Amino acid sequence: MPEGIRHVEHAMGTVFSFDIRMPRSPSIAAALAQAVAWLHHVDRVFSPYRPDSQVTRLADGRAGLGECDPEVAEVLRLGAEFERATGGAFTCEPGGRLDPSGVVKGWAIERASTILHDAGAHDHCVNGGGDVQARGEAGPGEPWRIGIADPGDRGRLIAAVSGNDIAVATSGTAERGRHILDPRTGRPAAGLVSVTLVGRHLTDVDALATAAFAMGDAARAWLEARPEIEALGITSEGGLWWTPGFEDLALLPSRRA
Repeated sequence: MPEGIRHVEHAMGTVFSFDIRMPRSPSIAAALAQAVAWLHHVDRVFSPYRPDSQVTRLADGRAGLGECDPEVAEVLRLGAEFERATGGAFTCEPGGRLDPSGVVKGWAIERASTILHDAGAHDHCVNGGGDVQARGEAGPGEPWRIGIADPGDRGRLIAAVSGNDIAVATSGTAERGRHILDPRTGRPAAGLVSVTLVGRHLTDVDALATAAFAMGDAARAWLEARPEIEALGITSEGGLWWTPGFEDLALLPSRRA
């Protein structure tokens, strides 16, 4: 395997890792720098914690949408599409205040991956806080393998998925407790401890993982009706379930709900 490029970057309140399985070249190095700069740009524009971000100023009424970068309108359009697709289980206004964070991270990671791919880095993986967009191969004829942590023991993998062009996102309580609200009730989501979605595009699976977690017990049937996405859920009682196609992608645990 040719020597690749690895890079770790702190941005958007989390850690991003880049794993490029191709030889370093001027164009790939420049693309990596562009992808890193993109993540910091997204943080400046979208962070709900920065008083000077465009999203904060928009939420406060200190700026109009026309005064923001075009990416803000793009993200809000995506958020509205996810809200419609999930019957209101997803929102860009959690708690009644504008905060499109549920779209932004997956969308930003996928865009960073596209920057690398367009520059010729066809074999790479971008991981942002455990949400992953992978392209191409991990090695000649070798798919990417992405572990799914047990929310009750972060040092243990509960399953692993493999694929080439693949996106994986998890929503749950392991990192921040029950911080996800069901927009339809305004109360913390219940029924699941964790749900992991696997698809092609991280923009989609990241946002829909948040919505699925908010759905609780109803998530399983809703996800089984979406053929472009597979899922693994862990219930509040500790049981596991997965969509039928998930078995084609993963090494699975023995217990099941």
